[in-house]
Amino acid sequence: MSGAIVACRKVKQACERYLRDLEASKSESYPWKFDPDKAARPVRFIEKFLAPTKGNYDRMELMPWQCFVECNLYGWTSKQTALRRFREGLIVVGTGNGKSTMVAGNATYAVSKDGEKGADIYLMANSKDQAKIVFDTSEAQIMNSPLLAGHFRTLRDGIHYDLTRGKIMARSSDSERLDGLNPHLAVFDEIHEFKTYKLINVIKSKSVKRKQPLALYITTMGYVLDGPLANYYALFSDALIPGKLRQTTADRLFAFIAELDDEDNVEDASKWIKANPSLGVLLDIDTLKEEWERCKLIPAERANFITKQLNVMVAADDMQFCPPEILKRNTDTIPEEALLGRPCYGGFDLSDREDFTAAALEFPLDDGRIAVMLHSWVPRRKVELDNEKIDYYGLAMRGSLDIVDGEYIRQEDVCEWFRKQAEKYELLAIGYDPANASTLSRMLGQGDKDHPGHRMVVVRQGPMTLNDPMKDIKERLIDGGIVHNNDPMFNWYTDNVRISAERRHTDKNNWMPQKRNRYRKIDGFMAFLDAHTVFMQENGSAAGDPGITVYEL
Repeated sequence: MSGAIVACRKVKQACERYLRDLEASKSESYPWKFDPDKAARPVRFIEKFLAPTKGNYDRMELMPWQCFVECNLYGWTSKQTALRRFREGLIVVGTGNGKSTMVAGNATYAVSKDGEKGADIYLMANSKDQAKIVFDTSEAQIMNSPLLAGHFRTLRDGIHYDLTRGKIMARSSDSERLDGLNPHLAVFDEIHEFKTYKLINVIKSKSVKRKQPLALYITTMGYVLDGPLANYYALFSDALIPGKLRQTTADRLFAFIAELDDEDNVEDASKWIKANPSLGVLLDIDTLKEEWERCKLIPAERANFITKQLNVMVAADDMQFCPPEILKRNTDTIPEEALLGRPCYGGFDLSDREDFTAAALEFPLDDGRIAVMLHSWVPRRKVELDNEKIDYYGLAMRGSLDIVDGEYIRQEDVCEWFRKQAEKYELLAIGYDPANASTLSRMLGQGDKDHPGHRMVVVRQGPMTLNDPMKDIKERLIDGGIVHNNDPMFNWYTDNVRISAERRHTDKNNWMPQKRNRYRKIDGFMAFLDAHTVFMQENGSAAGDPGITVYEL
C-alpha cells in the first residue's frame, strides 16, 4: 500500500480488503478472524517438505505474493466454527510466475495436512493434457522429496495418501468419470480455456458434503471472452469492493488478480511487474523485452503476449487494427479556416445513449489525404464512474467532447452539431447505422424551416460493407495520410479497435471492427468509418456502386 512494490489496482484492492477485514475482526459482531498459525501452516509445509521440480533451485521458497495468497486462503476462519472462510479463490497472474508450482503444493497439503479424512483432491482443466500438468508437478514435488516420497503411493488412478485415505486425481471436461466425486479441494487450471460450466458445476455440486471445501481457479487471461473466466473475473473483482456484492457472498470469495491497469501502455516495461509479481525471480525482464520486440511485429503473437504475459483480456486471434507506432505517423495538422467551405461527408454512432455517442466529418484534401473531425458526447454519470480512465474534463476543455448533464445523450444535441457544421462546410451526405437511429436520421434528413435537410445514407454494419473502408483507412494510416490535428480522442478510439476473429469474417478475410473490451470505446472510429464508407461509395472505390445497397443477411 505504500507503493514500495509496484502493483496493479486490483492487487491493491486485495490488500486494502485484507487490512479492512483485519480491523473489522476486532469487533465481536464480525464473523471472521485471522489466525496467523493457520495462515502459516501451508507456507511452512510447502517450503519444508516439497522439492523443486524445475529450474536451478535447491529448495522451495514462496514469494511474497504467493505467501499473501496462501495466508489469506487458509488464515481467515469463522469465529464460531474455526472453519475456513473462503470457499472459492481466483488467482490470475502472467504465464511463468509459478502458479502451477504453488497450487500443486496446495494439493499435497490439502490431501495430507488439512484435517480432512478421505480428502479427495481434483486437479482439473479443459483438456486431459492440461489437467496432467499440475498433477505431474504435484507428483514430482512429492517423489523428489526425501521426507514425503515414502508416505505417498502413485497409481494409475492418482496419488494416494493412506494415512488420511486421501487421493490426488486429474480430471478434464471430457473425462468420462465425473460421477461420484466428493472434492475437498478442486483446482481448475487455466480456466480461460473453459467454454462451459459443465465441469465446474459438477465439482461444486459435489462439494457440499465437505465441511470446508475450497475451489481454486488459477489462470492467465485468455481467449474465450464469453466463458466462465469473463464472468468470474467480474464477480471476484466485485468481491474486492465494499458494497458491490451481498456481504455473505463476497465473504466467501478471495481474489488475487495481477494485471496491467487500463491506463498502462503495454510498451512500458516498467509496468509489466503488475501482471508478473515473480519478475526478477522466475522471470527475467530482459528476456521478456526481447520476446516483446519480436512478438509485437506479428498481430496474433502481439495479442498473445499481451493476453498471456500482461493479463489484458483480448482474443489472441484478434488483430490490433492499428498499433500506436502507426498512429504516430499521422500527426500533421490543418487550420480549421483552411477547411471552411470544403465538401465533406458525415457519420455518427449513437451506440447506447447512456454511454458514448460520437459524430465525425471527413474532408477529402487536394493532396489525396483526408482530414477527420470528431466530436463526442458522454453523460456526466459516465464521467463520475470513470471506468474508461481518460481525462474527460481535459478533453471537454479541448472541445473534443461534451459532458452532458442527464442520464443519456439527446439526439437533438447530435442533430444540432451537424447543423452547425453544415453552416461552415459543404456537407454532402451523412452515413449512419440504421439501428436505433430512425429519429435522428429523420431529423437530419427532413430539416426544418431554418435548416435544409441532408442526404442520409444507410451504412449496413456487416463485413460486405465495412471491409473495404476499414482496409482503406488502415492503408491511409500506414502512409500518414489522415490529418486529425492530433486529436487524443481519435487516437484513443482507433487504438481500441480490434479486427474480429469470428470465423464467418476471417474465412473470407473480411474485416469487422470490435472493441478491445467494454471500457475501450470505438464509437468515434465507427462514426468516422460510416463517413468514410459513404465517401468511398460516392467516389466509386468501395464494394457496391453508388445507388446499390448491400444487405447483410
